[in-house]
Amino acid sequence: MNDIHKILKDFWGHNAFRPLQEDIIESVLAGNDTLALLPTGGGKSICFQVPALAKEGLCLVISPLIALMKDQVESLNKKGIKASAVFSGMHKSEIDRILGNCLFGDVKFLYVSPERLKTDLFTTNLPRMKVSLIAIDEAHCISQWGYDFRPPYLEIAEIRQYFPNVPVIALTATATPKVVIDIQQKLKFKNPSVFQKSFSRSNLIYLVVKTENKLQRLLRIINRIKGSGVVYVRNRRKTQEIAKFLYENHITADFYHAGLDMAERDRKQHEWISGKKQVIVATNAFGMGIDKSNVRFVVHMDIPDSMEAYFQEAGRAGRDEQKAWAIQLYDDLDIAELDKNFLNSFPEIKVIRNVYNALCNYFQIPIGTGGERSFEFNLSEFAKEYSFNSLIAYNALKFLEKDGFLIITDAVFKPSKIRIACTVEDLYRFQVENKKFEKLIKTLLRSYGGLHSNFVKIDEKDLAKRMDIEVKQLSSSLIYLESLGILNYDKQTDKPILIFLEDRVDENQIIISPEHYQFLKETASIRLESIMHYVQTITKCRSKLLLEYFGEINSLRCGECDVCLQRNKMSVNDFEFDKVVEILKPVLRKERLTLEEVVKAVDLFTEEKTIKIINWLIDNKKVDLHDDKTLTWIKPKRDA
Repeated sequence: MNDIHKILKDFWGHNAFRPLQEDIIESVLAGNDTLALLPTGGGKSICFQVPALAKEGLCLVISPLIALMKDQVESLNKKGIKASAVFSGMHKSEIDRILGNCLFGDVKFLYVSPERLKTDLFTTNLPRMKVSLIAIDEAHCISQWGYDFRPPYLEIAEIRQYFPNVPVIALTATATPKVVIDIQQKLKFKNPSVFQKSFSRSNLIYLVVKTENKLQRLLRIINRIKGSGVVYVRNRRKTQEIAKFLYENHITADFYHAGLDMAERDRKQHEWISGKKQVIVATNAFGMGIDKSNVRFVVHMDIPDSMEAYFQEAGRAGRDEQKAWAIQLYDDLDIAELDKNFLNSFPEIKVIRNVYNALCNYFQIPIGTGGERSFEFNLSEFAKEYSFNSLIAYNALKFLEKDGFLIITDAVFKPSKIRIACTVEDLYRFQVENKKFEKLIKTLLRSYGGLHSNFVKIDEKDLAKRMDIEVKQLSSSLIYLESLGILNYDKQTDKPILIFLEDRVDENQIIISPEHYQFLKETASIRLESIMHYVQTITKCRSKLLLEYFGEINSLRCGECDVCLQRNKMSVNDFEFDKVVEILKPVLRKERLTLEEVVKAVDLFTEEKTIKIINWLIDNKKVDLHDDKTLTWIKPKRDA
């Protein structure tokens, strides 16, 4: 077993681990099943990569995010560490080659998307691999209480039967106390160790601002804070509109969403990371895996669906540990919009069945077939073809995903690859007998090395230019050669991939349990209530609210959020303020009292302090002062 500090220095160039990293690594090396809860940017990957390098054998890494898998494989390979990834949409021959290298070669890390775990190809090869560690990223996906539940994650525990003595490390940046317990149960932890770094970010100031003109307020924020920033919005149209508004007001800004092609996304991302553009206006498709530490502000123009989503996106600010701001802007329309989005996110069961049936027809899948097949998928084209509302169709598909019928991967660029599938002798014989393909085959062999043994990336445009033919003609020829068994051709894509996890069933056989449907709806409603409470409350420190949601109940007031700044002006400490609210809230919800009666009901602190707190509650619309000078506690709108 190698020294972990030497591994850290040799491969990452660091002299010391971050807080908790070494404890987590030591737990894994001691053979313990380990759950690591580290906030976004907390260095989760090192927690499994270092112990895997210290042990003999292969580390199996399960992750739902293809883009992140590809980034980590590329990063490891650059360090001289052999790593590969297997995910849906790859050519079967390439998967065969990768699994073969894991069995007989020196691959150290195999990244796998969760839906691959129960495929015949994988289950046949996996038990023969010398696995020394199983790492599960985004581990909250295993819990139905979590905000991003994925049924294929439930299959993970089944592979433990092949490796009874191999430890599991599960990692996540967002898990409530209930989800933490659920992760350990679902993964069948034996000798569990849980390490949780505080989610507190002392350098990150949380602000919630209610405003009737969000665009003008955004402009003031950017001009005041300066530095690099991200502006999150809910839909693609808004990304363009707001980026245009900022550009017209002399802010270098660009927009980003999943509908852009990969080359454009890469360019926009690079210009923002390099500082050429100050602000990127984006949907939640932006940010995962992006390494930029000096982000000074993250502004949300729309309210996210959950505290988990907000915490993860806001947490992209200030990773350099310098002061940064996470700002939520909202108005009354946003509250109504959030309710509407919630209702739309749970289409009726008959609508879900109709979407499933249309989807199978769209890809021409007969009943009883289709399991494990994957397709490039364009939601807008599909919705237009069958006259579905795009949002309704999207939410129906997300529900089919949560119920285990299918999975839609993130959009990620996959370059074209080819491999010669026949022997050298057969290839030569084919050339002699088919002169019209001789030029193409010779150009391929001259242009790319290793075609007989490995899949090699090709550039169709460059290849077509060399042969003086159209790209379409080249692509057709490669497809034809594949049909003859001469080569394998894995065509490039930058679109999301839709994978059918099971064979097609008749739409009437789609059994969606009403109890399961209701359970998912109720848990989503609880998450929605939490983010609404965070946005609308004006009596508790923003940081404390966030930390309490993730189970940290004894945190201190930050002193710098919008709530704390208002409280600081009163010269009243936390205990005094909280005690007055604790006494008044139940009393004023039951009956009206005059100011004198309220002061008498508290009777703990000086009259001056009590009146200051009451005036603050009136000014901030928590307490109503009626015409007859009596006071009542105001019910939140959603309680009415």
